[in-house]
Amino acid sequence: MTRRDGPAPASDQHRRADGNYDVVVIGGGVIGLATAWKVAARGLRVAVVDPEPGRGASWAAAGMLAPVSEVHHGEESILALALASARRWPAFEAELTAAVGRGIGYRTSGTLVVAADDGDRAWAQELFEFQRELGLGVEWLTGRRARDLEPNIAPGVRGAIWAPGDHQVDNRLLVGALLEVSSSTGVALHRARAVAVECSGAAVSGVALETGTTLRAGAVVLAAGSWSGQLDGLPPGAVPMVRPVKGQILRLLPAEGAPVLTSTVRGMVQGSSVYLVPRLDGTVVVGATVEERGFDTAVTAGATYELLRDAHRVVPGVTEMVLGEISTGLRPGSPDNAPIVGRPAVPGVDGLVVATGHYRQGILLAPLTAAAVAAIVSGDEPPEEMVPFAPRRVTEMAAGAGS
Repeated sequence: MTRRDGPAPASDQHRRADGNYDVVVIGGGVIGLATAWKVAARGLRVAVVDPEPGRGASWAAAGMLAPVSEVHHGEESILALALASARRWPAFEAELTAAVGRGIGYRTSGTLVVAADDGDRAWAQELFEFQRELGLGVEWLTGRRARDLEPNIAPGVRGAIWAPGDHQVDNRLLVGALLEVSSSTGVALHRARAVAVECSGAAVSGVALETGTTLRAGAVVLAAGSWSGQLDGLPPGAVPMVRPVKGQILRLLPAEGAPVLTSTVRGMVQGSSVYLVPRLDGTVVVGATVEERGFDTAVTAGATYELLRDAHRVVPGVTEMVLGEISTGLRPGSPDNAPIVGRPAVPGVDGLVVATGHYRQGILLAPLTAAAVAAIVSGDEPPEEMVPFAPRRVTEMAAGAGS
């Protein structure tokens, strides 16, 4: 039941016959495409390398822009980064939609985090107090008030957190728009797999493709998501420590009598998390599992059952909808589940910039990541919120673990 459609192909008309660029971006997901766009906007010659641009985790995602409802104990350091990127989203969306002449499903309708039973209510109250301690704009709602906001949630819901500042974007419209705007800005697209980063002397010199071609460049941006650690040619300290975290996700299509949601609904059901993200066309995205299974992308009956079971517990009417798609994405997780963005702190790879490890928040963090990488490759300072997430952090973590 997995769809095979994808974003419209971008033009390859900007490909240089001599294979020489200022910057080569490895990875054509939201992070790589947004970065290529912003780098090219500074007047640099840019190429993106990806066998299936716009696919992968970016295509499978739900598109939540949720710094508040995504906050977890132990990950407070990521919050300032997430909030800073969320503040950039309105301008990022306006610039992108103006450039392509169409919307990307950006909705500012808020997020409702609901508790299915009394045990889940205790969890939600603890999360609410934590959010309040962090100074976040949230409101506690009784089950009745939550149903006033979203009449289709289950009558038995015990309580909810209202996060009006957590928004969403249609990730598939987003990747299509980024492919188009990148092409119109002069970015060349090479639909091939990168196999190695080549170095000459103390600096990177280009990217070798599986086709046997080498793209020459003085700067290389490694934004290949979960595959960022799979390339040859880099010294050990420059290889980003990322792992794939599997997420299975459903897309339910509208049907007569099916519920209509106006906000994203996140539910806690007997300790399991589920979310329902409504699209403008009536589709509801339901997700997502969190599985440490390496590069396995199989969809499973068990995951489908569990997601539908928990979604039904929160919004009973979803079982009236049509099961349109089951898909899998591999989120790039770092050792502390925080992004890795910046220049590696090792010699011999001058010109290399890493932009990976965004885990659950790649789409949310795309505007800030793109701005940071564009600044770095241009010789400027990145936004201050991104500085703590440079690769040195992960390198030091690894050194500490080995001592």
